[in-house]
Amino acid sequence: MLQLKDPSLLKSKNYIDGDWDTGGAGTIDVTNPSNGEVVITTANGDAVDATRAVEAAAEAFKTWSRVPAKQRAVLLRDWFNLLMDNADDLGAIMTAEQGKPLYESVGEIAYGASFIEYYAEECKRYKGDTIPTIANDRRLQTYKQPVGVVGCITPWNFPNAMIGRKAGPAMASGCTIVIKPATETPLSALAMCELADRAGIPKGVINVIAGSNSREIGKVLTQHEKIGKFTFTGSTVVGKKLMEQCAANVTKVSLELGGNAPFIVFDDADLDAAVADCMATKFRNCGQTCVCTNRIYVQQGVADTFIAKLKSAIEALRVGDGFDKNTTTGPLVNQTAVNDMQAFVDDAKTKGANVLTGGGLHKLGNCFFEPTLLTNISADMRVATEEIFGPIAAVQVFETEDEVIERANDTEYGLAAYYFTRDIGRVIRVAERLEYGIVCSNSGVFSTEVAPFGGWKQSGIGSEGGKEGMSDYYETKFHSMGGIE
Repeated sequence: MLQLKDPSLLKSKNYIDGDWDTGGAGTIDVTNPSNGEVVITTANGDAVDATRAVEAAAEAFKTWSRVPAKQRAVLLRDWFNLLMDNADDLGAIMTAEQGKPLYESVGEIAYGASFIEYYAEECKRYKGDTIPTIANDRRLQTYKQPVGVVGCITPWNFPNAMIGRKAGPAMASGCTIVIKPATETPLSALAMCELADRAGIPKGVINVIAGSNSREIGKVLTQHEKIGKFTFTGSTVVGKKLMEQCAANVTKVSLELGGNAPFIVFDDADLDAAVADCMATKFRNCGQTCVCTNRIYVQQGVADTFIAKLKSAIEALRVGDGFDKNTTTGPLVNQTAVNDMQAFVDDAKTKGANVLTGGGLHKLGNCFFEPTLLTNISADMRVATEEIFGPIAAVQVFETEDEVIERANDTEYGLAAYYFTRDIGRVIRVAERLEYGIVCSNSGVFSTEVAPFGGWKQSGIGSEGGKEGMSDYYETKFHSMGGIE
């Protein structure tokens, strides 16, 4: 039984128009991937519920959009404070439904809340322009007005932060929002709604529909006539389908999709720092992040040393239940993910890869997979071309800067890239040549609410975070005023 300081944060119903709703399609068992136990049984919403939520949000938009920015900021700040005050409970809920170590979960609460705080402050500064006139009898201005109801689908790997990153700018701008969380992890979203209610956020401004029929709920959130914008974080395959659906009404869309991040270690790098940051970005959340290190490229002269150091670091990881204080690496999200990891390893072994550590199901069973290190990687292996999304580190060797940049860019994805070098000239050259929305030199950590997060190519459209993250929630209106003289 999950123990919370405030048990009322654990919700079993959907949140529509300020009320807790039983849903129209039965129930869903939310299970802990560490042990397979049911955490709680929740309402299973359907397309009818989603439609009611959109209509409630549309009604709430009429008044919320007219609340002065300073007043919205106060309410959002109160919500932020409640999220932080309840971070331990919210972290425990996340670990129970998603599996990640408790310290990671609590850290995610702070990260997700930071977007609500940031946009509470930013909405007071967002403004239109006065444009120099083209004639003395005319004045030219632009207004920034909220786009309307926002449909939102969020993933299971960051069930709190991805809501904060979307709901923060949406609600701060004067939009209302309907959220469809991942079926595996609805509890974090529902707990956030409970705290939004306590903060005084008016009914209908934020709504959550947890439901197993993602396809039908997704159609409502992309194609309902009252949806002004749709935002999605998830796989590229699903993102493309949702984008097609948005085209029916020419609905504004922002997408944060898959990644295939290169991690490049040049021969002049600080190898200890490179290994530490490689571990941080490869094995965070058991490798289940879109910006995880995926393809590790090490220059030939330091390859053996780097691999030895990386192997030692991987073997020092402690796999276990997220509530165990000694755990550094939790479970994968479900059995399908375990099977996928085994398929990656088997494919690589068949084609000549060396397994230096790990390589299979962990002795703990269930959804636990061994942190794995593969070498002797060739271009025909799946680990060399596909997003892994799990605790497998695959190291490739390169010789020249030009060679590795070409290999790093040889992908349909363009979300995040990492590289390590002490050469300042190379720092600048590589940053300019990598075809990614986010590049990190000599660091594996970059996420912050004050900077944009977004990908190139098939990794997405638009940015979240920073001042850029608010622009998609507004429409620009041009006002031409005549008859002045």
